[in-house]
Amino acid sequence: MDTNTYDVIIIGAGPAGSAAAAILAEHGRRVLVLEREKFPRYHIGESLLPFTYQPLKRLGMIEKLKQSAFTKKYSVQFISPDGKASQPFYFFDRYDRETVAQTWQVMRAEFDEMLLNNARDKGAEVIEEISVKELIWEGKKVVGVRAVTKAGEEKEFRAPLTFDATGKEALTATRNGWRKRDPFLNKIAVWTYYKGAVRQKGIDEGATGVAFVPEKGWFWWIPLHDDRASVGVVAEGKYLSRDGVRDPKAMLEREIENNQWVKDNLAPATQFGDYYITNEFTHHSRHCGTHGLLLLGDAFCFLDPVFSSGLMLALKSGVMAADAAHEAFEANDLSPERFTEYATDLREGIENMRKLCYAFYNENFSFGELVKKHPDIARDVTDCLSGDVNKDFSKMFKCIEDFCPVPDSLPLGEPLT
Repeated sequence: MDTNTYDVIIIGAGPAGSAAAAILAEHGRRVLVLEREKFPRYHIGESLLPFTYQPLKRLGMIEKLKQSAFTKKYSVQFISPDGKASQPFYFFDRYDRETVAQTWQVMRAEFDEMLLNNARDKGAEVIEEISVKELIWEGKKVVGVRAVTKAGEEKEFRAPLTFDATGKEALTATRNGWRKRDPFLNKIAVWTYYKGAVRQKGIDEGATGVAFVPEKGWFWWIPLHDDRASVGVVAEGKYLSRDGVRDPKAMLEREIENNQWVKDNLAPATQFGDYYITNEFTHHSRHCGTHGLLLLGDAFCFLDPVFSSGLMLALKSGVMAADAAHEAFEANDLSPERFTEYATDLREGIENMRKLCYAFYNENFSFGELVKKHPDIARDVTDCLSGDVNKDFSKMFKCIEDFCPVPDSLPLGEPLT
């Protein structure tokens, strides 16, 4: 047997790639994961939505997470610009306490390594510190990849199906000209870490804080284990860089001074590690893939992080893509059309969350006013914000239109045939 030939090659060992690898291996597929870095490695995006429960359960990760040191998350609370905090919104007020009503705040270096080791344990082959340089095309079909090891050795791997799980880098969407920027969701994020910040007690210890800043920006406040907190701000670049400020430390510290709740809760804390800055612009791929190629997670779509949907969408897409691929192998039909349902379902959830992001950033909108005027749609709001995104939310969006426009769904994601 040619040792460089597989059923599926996965580029990228993040949550989407590792999830897909685990499921494919469970199905008995010969799967290879190629990862540029050496795990554990740093990554931002640390808060799990309640509806990550379903893919995590499918992956066999729930018990591992229960035994981990990760901070348990039961709720979200919102903080106004003047520093007044709302009561926490508890997931168990809507969901079963034994399943989605409790989730976790995770350190991604640890969480992602757990997912990758889970894929290994199920039989996936993993090569780290190897960079995929290009896809191998035969006509209009992808038949494998060319890669270079850390030592500079060139390697070629072949498979009838390749998954692109390269995250925001979006290898194939970028190179094929498929990437489409969202015209409105184009923020900048600045963040760092603290030890010794004020922590709430009991079940509120792990609550995500969303603290508003002027001009529809927001802080995230994510309590992590080992007495750490991830704190960052997302806003328009022109707002954060006003008065000529370009240094991320100066940007973040200025915004902390402008929110009393954040300032007070950081008062006893010590900052540690680097200050980070990145463009958080939303992008979509025109296509979910083509002959021999399928896109997963952030490589398919990166959505504004305000509702922490990234990990949920990544895990969900990894499981869905692997199941769709297995069914395609069983049918002996790997044509692009086989993955239309995968793309349609994923896009439905993305669009529902995207429309809610648009509303959030509109100066005329607030969730409080929405639910006050339309109390009967409070459950729909909770469901969407919790990650239960594949539902009919037309009534909710009709109510939102009382406050601000709701964008049309983008006609994207169909496979390129």
